[in-house]
Formats: sequence, C-alpha cells, structure tokens
Amino acid sequence: MFKNKFFLAILFLLAFQGAFAQLQTGFWRFVLKNDGGGIPFNMEIVEKNKEYKAYLLNAEERLELETIVFSEKKDSIYIPLHIFDASLAFKLDGKKMKGLFRKHYNKIDQEVEGTWGEKYRFLKETSRLNNNFTGKWQTTFTNGEGRSYPSVGVFKQDVNTGKVTGSFLTTTGDYRYLEGNVYINQIYLSTFDGGFAYRFYGTLERDTLWGEFWSGKNKAGTFKAVYNEKATLPDASKLTYLKEGYKEVDFKFPNLEGQTVSLKDERYKGKVVILQIFGSWCPNCMDETKFLAEWYKKNKKKPVAIIGLAYERKPEFEYAKLMVSKVAKRFNVEYDFVIAGTNDKEAASKTLPMLNGISSYPTTIFIDKKGQVRKIHTGFAGPGTGEYYQQWREEFNTLMNTLLKE
Repeated sequence: MFKNKFFLAILFLLAFQGAFAQLQTGFWRFVLKNDGGGIPFNMEIVEKNKEYKAYLLNAEERLELETIVFSEKKDSIYIPLHIFDASLAFKLDGKKMKGLFRKHYNKIDQEVEGTWGEKYRFLKETSRLNNNFTGKWQTTFTNGEGRSYPSVGVFKQDVNTGKVTGSFLTTTGDYRYLEGNVYINQIYLSTFDGGFAYRFYGTLERDTLWGEFWSGKNKAGTFKAVYNEKATLPDASKLTYLKEGYKEVDFKFPNLEGQTVSLKDERYKGKVVILQIFGSWCPNCMDETKFLAEWYKKNKKKPVAIIGLAYERKPEFEYAKLMVSKVAKRFNVEYDFVIAGTNDKEAASKTLPMLNGISSYPTTIFIDKKGQVRKIHTGFAGPGTGEYYQQWREEFNTLMNTLLKE
C-alpha cells in the first residue's frame, strides 16, 4: 500500500487500471509534455534486493532519487523527487510509461511519457555538417513580460555525435546541467532535476544564435547569443550590499526546533559566520548546500559557523521545517538552519532590512570574527558550469582562509 494520501491522489488522477506490469530496469527516455515540443529527460532504473531506485541523468550528473513505491496491484509506481515537494507517478505498460509530474505545493500537474531502452536526448541521428557550439556565448534572455537580463552560455560539443552539454549562467545562478543535441545550425538543450524542467532551442544565423526557452508547461521567453570567449556577467559581489549606515546583519529567526536564533548568540561570537540565503525548492541552493556541507565537515573544528536562512514556498512553520529537514538529511548537513520566511523576494527582503534587497537564491554573506560583513555573493555557479564552479570554489577558499587567520 502507498504510505500517504498523495500517492493515492495521484494514482486516482491517472486513472490507473490494469493487470500486473513488470517495471523494466535500465535506461528510459521521458518527455514532459508542453506546447514547445516537450522537455526530454533521461533516467536509469536499477533493482537490488527487490528494491527499485531511479536516477535522473543530466550530462555528467547522476541524481539519485528515493526508493520507487509500487501500487498494491504492482501496475503503477510513485517516485518521490528527493528534496523537492514534487513527484512522478506512472502506469506501467511494458516498455512504456504514462503519468504525471506533480508539484505538490501548488498542485500543478504535467503529463509525462516514457520509453524504455532509449538513451538519446532530442535526436537519434545527427549530421556531419553540424556547426560547433563549443565555447562561451554572450547571451541576453528576455522573459514573457519583456524584461531582459544578461547571461553567459558555456557549451562543450562532441563533434562526432552532435551531443552537447553545458549551462547558462545568470546573475542569480545557473540552469545547472544541460544536455542535448546539435543538428547543423540548431541546438537543443534540456534539464530536469526533480524540481524544475527547462528546454532551450536555438538557431544559428550567421554569427548570432536566436532561441526560445521553456520552463515546465510554459514558454518562459527568448534569448539572443553571440560567440565570445570573453563573455562576462556583472560582478556577483556588488549586486547585493548593505544599505548606507549598516555594517552588520541582524535577525531573530526560529531554528528547526522553534528556538530563536540570533547572530548575537554566544555560540557565534568570535567566529567567522557564513549566512546562506536559500530555499529547499531551489536547485542552485541544492548545489551550494552540498558544497557547504562537505566544506563544513572538514572545517567545523575551526572558529567558523554556517547558518542557512530558509525562505520556503509556504508560510507554515511545520511545512518549512519538513522541507528543510529533507535537505539536511539528504546532504548530511551539520550546520544550523533557521526558518526566515517565504520565498517571495519582496517579502523576504523585509526580513533583512539592512540589505538593499534579496534578488537571488542563493545569496551568501560572509561575516568576520568581529561581526562585520566582508563580502556578499549573489547567486551561485554550480558544478554544471565547469570552470566557473572551480573559480567560485577557489575564491571561497581564499576568502575563508583569510577570515579565519585574522
């Protein structure tokens, strides 16, 4: 039997019926349906000791999901999507699956279909006349409301197969691990991490790449890109800052046990403190949390502390606690978490009035042993960005070594 009411609700929505159908292990290709041609993603399903697990595959990432749950009749399955408040549910039909991707927090469903034994992303066949998209692209995105923002596209292409990987970086983060195909002058990219699904499609005309991108069901906007190995973004350390007259950050937020936490607490005095403005729903925050958790385990005996300031999708404390606890468990986090508010940026900004605003999840604030803010880094360049991630790690370690020696 399923363990909670969401399992049954989803199965009811899918109208699951039929006899036993065995779950095929191996590689699957899925497509989330939308009006833009669908968002393809890949998954591997494995079985060990009669327990089934699924792994989302994006470029070099192999993201482990929780154990697959079967319906009582064994003709359908439910897959919780690790830290996110979302799931996949399917009716089994031999080498096919049909079902739903559900975001539980807003009850939005998206149809999804899967085919066993297919490992390609967009295209089975490629052309020998492909353009090479490897390198950096100075990019401008324009959303559906007409607002434009800068980006840097970073791609690596296999000229023999047409497979391409990489990411788009923005001032608020990156689109994580993108994977796709090139066909002559066209590029196709997608990603699905369990929380967000994106599709990018572009056509190269002379020296300019023109494209559109989709987020889930809806078209999110368009983009224009020009090849430029010196492509840049605004300085991430100058986008979020203390308002004039402020030198410190101050707050009082409850931790997961409901106890009030403040930077003035004795446990933080004389320590270098990192404040991580994040949300459990945020894929870039997931990447940063993994990095910070590993770093803290190696350095927790030093005079350092990390506090994760969680801004969640719902205001209820118990809901926020549940979601943040999933993150802590997933990444074996040993540093502190507090519930700071909801993820609405205007509302979140009011919780830290000494800042000019909260424009990105994550945003990382570095505080020295005297309680003075030394740096604020907006956004995060995750492991899907290659050299940019390595650069971020180097800058982080250099700054922390300096602050800890003071």
